[in-house]
Amino acid sequence: MTQDIAYREADDRIPVTELGHSLYEPRRHIQVREVRGRFQRWRRGLDTLLVSAFFALPWVSLDGRPAIWFDLPGRAFHLFTMTFYPQEFMLLSWLLIIAAFALFFVTVLAGRLWCGYACPQSVWTWWFIWVEHRLEGPRHRRLKRDRRPLDVDTACRKGLKHALWLAIALATSLTFIGYFTPIRDLVMALPYLEASGWAYFWLALIASFTYLNAGWLREQVCLHMCPYARFQAVMFDRDTLTVSYDAGRGEPRAPRRRETGTQATEPGDCVDCGLCVQVCPTGIDIREGLQHACIDCAACIDACDGVMDRLGRPRGLIRYTTENALAGKPTRMGRPRLLGYLVALLAMLALFAGNLADRTPLDLDVERDRQHLFRMTSQGNIANVYTLTVRNLDNVDHRYRLSASGLDGLRLDRRRLAVPAGQSRQLVVEASVDRNAIHRPSHDIQWRLEALDADISLVHDSRFLGGTP
Repeated sequence: MTQDIAYREADDRIPVTELGHSLYEPRRHIQVREVRGRFQRWRRGLDTLLVSAFFALPWVSLDGRPAIWFDLPGRAFHLFTMTFYPQEFMLLSWLLIIAAFALFFVTVLAGRLWCGYACPQSVWTWWFIWVEHRLEGPRHRRLKRDRRPLDVDTACRKGLKHALWLAIALATSLTFIGYFTPIRDLVMALPYLEASGWAYFWLALIASFTYLNAGWLREQVCLHMCPYARFQAVMFDRDTLTVSYDAGRGEPRAPRRRETGTQATEPGDCVDCGLCVQVCPTGIDIREGLQHACIDCAACIDACDGVMDRLGRPRGLIRYTTENALAGKPTRMGRPRLLGYLVALLAMLALFAGNLADRTPLDLDVERDRQHLFRMTSQGNIANVYTLTVRNLDNVDHRYRLSASGLDGLRLDRRRLAVPAGQSRQLVVEASVDRNAIHRPSHDIQWRLEALDADISLVHDSRFLGGTP
């Protein structure tokens, strides 16, 4: 009995693979080889679009203000023609939930496409690598420069590279701050030291992080700092589309010449050139299988396709595919987890769109005076005093009319007010009614606030207190 249990425990043990290196060995700097191909053209096109939008949007103005502006002092978020306030924080929460479900759906469907094509860390790292390649030359030249003693030419090239990196980092920092402070005013104030101390602090801090992350840390951010690289592994399944090496076609590896009528008994298509490793921004060998460091950027695909073209072999030795497809099994699209994320994403989008469509650019708070339950007026009426806070959530000024219902003959001493765009007004209103209309100590009443110059209205419930006749 004891031996059976021991055998079962031995069979259930998780297999362990011994690493060929220490986890604590110094980091080896990765010199990335430049590669051209269809996926890199798509990636560069998307990156150019994203970076251009990032730098251009703070300069776009609508109605005299930035089109996208996180106005922290004014406690408002301006998004083109809409303005959101803290009391609408739930909409922002839903937007973040939608982004999370979208990321989960894309991850289960097609792996880490976000990391390889749209993540700011990847986009800026590729940009810095492009600058490095233009100034210091191709990968083999950079490796030679790193091995030999520093000379004047290398020092000038590296100095210019770091100067451009710092310039990009400063431009990135300035643009990012421009989403929180009008960038036109900021650009005019910074050179003359007229900006606030916080502006200079954040400018230096964000520029430093950009320079360090994209210029020095690079793949270390993806490997050790980003949590997505860790938990995405549990979201993959055998039908997830990822960058994969076709070992059945590529093995055994051996150098070979251009296709000249070779037989099927010859070595596999992989010529062991190592280009797939040289072009990888995280320095992994995709031929060793799926790894958490792979960001699905497809640089290895373009490199391998180029080699296959030169050898006269079909493309796709490294390609976007699924584990089931590599094993000759059909790929299932209708997986429960994938459909679950899709349903959740569509439901959240529908709820968000519905709430956004029903959003009223007006807010009303009603607070009854708690020091006096009610008072008797000189005319013999019962009066309650209320403090109303009216917030104009629109981008234009409005004039409003105030009314109340729920009791016969209910009168207000104030009925109209004007509130500028994006501001609030507080007013004290006395509501009175003939005491003969009071039949119980408390009555439900409704406050109605409507704009005189637009189709905007709001109803707020409250209570009217008074003694019984």
